[in-house]
Amino acid sequence: MATKRDYYEVLGVTKSASPEDIKKAYRQKAKKFHPDVNKDDPDAAEKFKEVAEAYEVLSDDQKRAAYDQYGHDAFDPNRMGAGGFGGAGFGGMGGFGDIFDLFFCGGQRRRGPQRGADREVRLDITFEEAVFGAEKEMHLMRVETCERCDGSGAEPGSFPKTCAQCQGSGQVRTVQNTPFGRFESTRTCTQCGGSGKIIDKPCSNCKGRGTVKRRRTINVRIPAGIDTGARLRIQAEGEEGIMGGPPGDLFIVVVVKTHPRFKRDGYTLVCSQDINIVQASLGAEIDITLLDGESHKLIIPEGTQPGDIITVKNKGVPHLHHSSRQGDLKVLINVKIPTRLSKRQRELLAGFYGEAEEKENKKGLFDKLKDAMG
Repeated sequence: MATKRDYYEVLGVTKSASPEDIKKAYRQKAKKFHPDVNKDDPDAAEKFKEVAEAYEVLSDDQKRAAYDQYGHDAFDPNRMGAGGFGGAGFGGMGGFGDIFDLFFCGGQRRRGPQRGADREVRLDITFEEAVFGAEKEMHLMRVETCERCDGSGAEPGSFPKTCAQCQGSGQVRTVQNTPFGRFESTRTCTQCGGSGKIIDKPCSNCKGRGTVKRRRTINVRIPAGIDTGARLRIQAEGEEGIMGGPPGDLFIVVVVKTHPRFKRDGYTLVCSQDINIVQASLGAEIDITLLDGESHKLIIPEGTQPGDIITVKNKGVPHLHHSSRQGDLKVLINVKIPTRLSKRQRELLAGFYGEAEEKENKKGLFDKLKDAMG
């Protein structure tokens, strides 16, 4: 038989720990190892049982005093004798499941109607759908009440029987007399699994579970101005409730796809626009295509430089939940420098820059100083 670990070590506390410290440590360990919430760990049940055993002793002043004096021998009837501390055992609380129920479920398991679990799913949408809003259809699988048996789990024409072991309560109560007093405990009935009913003829559709998986189509309204990471809540579209309880909610996490031309900075749209050196030098009026596909006249001021930004008011992203307010469009200007010029173009450019240089050279000293000083 494996040697039992020290109870203080199991809970991760010192021997001088206060009752509050012990209770806090137990809660943390219990949540970590409880089998119902830690199904991926095959050793969780044994770990929880060890934690529950340690807490049962260290949370009781008499048992703790006995343990501090005699160690584990204090609860071994073979070593302490029939009148010793061993009579209590560790079944006095009805097993580790009942200890968990006592502290986390108010001393009893919830068997009445329970709200269904919430669900969270991801929805990819286009850049345009995020900016302007949209109506989307989503298809998902959901656990719902079996229509054939109406959730009873029994084949139509047959009826679940009341469990003889728990008399339909779903719980079994035991009483144990120990040297420390009388202990009464309650645990889930193993015969019916806590349902209080025994099904002799399981429903052929749901195999006695009372629920089936169905494909559902959900209509989702995407509000204008939404962005990646936003969560949309759709009430009552989560998992169905238990024993007639209300369904949970569906939470949709939005992920916005990138756009080849436009980017977003909050409620501001950003794009780039190429122009030639003549348009940059002399100014121009050009047509650009907005995100919604409409054409817009963009005024290029005379002397526009590469990297300049031209703002188009109220052509950005609508404010979420306030669509009457809209951000701006920022157009980043990129001046394209020609890589191939004809002889005539070269002569014209050379003449242009020659005249500019000649004009610069003709300036007097006073004018040049004035230019240099701004």
